[in-house]
Amino acid sequence: MSNDNEVVLDKGKQNEPKMKVERKEGEPTAAFKGASWAALLVGVAAYLIGLFNASMQLNEKGYYFAVLIFGLYAAVSLQKAVRDKEEGIPVTNIYYGISWFALIVSISLMGIGLYNAGSIVLSEKGFYGMSFVLSIFAAITVQKNIRDTQRAREKE
Repeated sequence: MSNDNEVVLDKGKQNEPKMKVERKEGEPTAAFKGASWAALLVGVAAYLIGLFNASMQLNEKGYYFAVLIFGLYAAVSLQKAVRDKEEGIPVTNIYYGISWFALIVSISLMGIGLYNAGSIVLSEKGFYGMSFVLSIFAAITVQKNIRDTQRAREKE
């Protein structure tokens, strides 16, 4: 008899709504935030592991590392400038222009560097290019998520 009651109690617990963590309006989901951070970490880690294992000279490795860091900073800076402008937060035209210029220059430096790298096989060039693009895109997305979360929490 007690076994039947236990089963009934278990069934009752299954029908109860689970406790939900309330997400603020406009805040990205935890899954999207996690996917963005994962993409950034995978992109940067793959790029850096590739650089570490590459047989190129140390100055070449430094060049590609600097281009990655420059690209990440430029992408986040541009995302912030574009978002500020869209939300009516004052952004000077010079800062907005420099942000665009920096991102274009970093992508160009990566492309030119890979095009002229005679010691890197084509598959490695593709690897560096794709991990660079993934890292930049993920950095923009992470910055957007941070900004959206902050804005959603400030509304309350």
